[in-house]
This record gives sequence, C-alpha cells and structure tokens, in this order.
Amino acid sequence: MGLSKKDVKLVTDPLWDNNPITVQVLGICSALAITAQLKAAIVMGLSVIFVLSVGNVVISLIRNVIPGKIRIIVQLLVVAALVIIVDQVLKAFSYELSKQLSVFVGLIITNCIIMGRFEAFALGNTPWKSFLDGIGNAGGYALALVIVAFFRELLGSGTLLGFQVLGDPIKKTGLYALGYENNGFMLLAPMALITYGIVIWIQRTRNKSLIEE
Repeated sequence: MGLSKKDVKLVTDPLWDNNPITVQVLGICSALAITAQLKAAIVMGLSVIFVLSVGNVVISLIRNVIPGKIRIIVQLLVVAALVIIVDQVLKAFSYELSKQLSVFVGLIITNCIIMGRFEAFALGNTPWKSFLDGIGNAGGYALALVIVAFFRELLGSGTLLGFQVLGDPIKKTGLYALGYENNGFMLLAPMALITYGIVIWIQRTRNKSLIEE
C-alpha cells in the first residue's frame, strides 16, 4: 500500500513541526521523570508507539458502534488493556527496567497525547490513517524523550545505554584525564525541564511559525 502525501504528513508532521511535547506540551510528566537514562527513554517511547498506534486502530474500528455517552470509558478500557500488555512484557523480559520505569508505564493510560488522538483523530478516520497518526504522534513523543535522555545521560553519567563513552571516571581516562567531571545536576528532574526548554528554543529558532504572537 503506497503512502500519499497526506499519509506521509500524518507521520512526519508530529516528529518536529507539531511535536506533541515541544509544541503541544503534552505528556510532559513522564518525559521529565524517565529521561535520566537513554535506555529507559527508548523503552518508554516504544511502549507509547505500540499503545497509541494499536489503540488508534482499535478505536477507529469500533468508532461507529461506541455510544457517545461512554466513549471516554471505552477509550480508557482500550488503552488500559494495551498498557497491561506492555507492562507484562517488560516484567517478563526486562524486569530491572520494568522496576526502573515503575508507575510511569501505568501512567501511559492517562497520557494526554493518547486520549487526545483517540478523540481528535481515531474517532473520525479510517484504521489505516489512524495507525499512521498514532505512529507519528507517538514517534514525536519518543523522539523528544530520546534527544533529552541522550544529553542527560551523556553529561550526567558519562555513559550512553550504560556504556562509558567519555572514559572511566575512576581510572581518569578519556575526558576525565583532562579534568572533566560528570554533571550530577543533569540527572535531576529540573534539568530535564531546562533541556526541553533548550530543545523548544532551538525548534522555534528554526521555525518562526511556531512562535506565538
């Protein structure tokens, strides 16, 4: 199945120009909490991609039979079922990471991005378009997490995905031999907010249309 220009835009637009975190400022709580390590950010991003893309398809498939008065309850049931699947898979195959992500996996249920796309898009579009919309918006969320986590782990711990990339801080090799020290502040939640602010500033510098009058 070929992708039309509109289909491509559904995927690419939320990655940057309409990113749900940096432009719409949605889903910011988990984004601040789990970006101290790149691995956790990647797993959270992939989890949201799965939940939103599959959830969008399910809501689109049943949109014509959902009574309007209980549509929010139905949407919550769909996302809760998908989050349970994600949580159980993590516990089965990566228990330590599951403990690290803790309650934030469960909080995917209340992620504004997911419920917002269910309401704004999946209820009024075909399953295919809804799938692409889910991939795009969740991908934008994941991209923002990965960018911030990259710099926080690199500058805060000197590692990426747990591997030392700046040298050994104990043996004083690499950059540490030149006097570099890890910035512990990068691992604290306030620095996540500051890092997101820098990303937002760069984004608006490159795209003036995002600057509010």
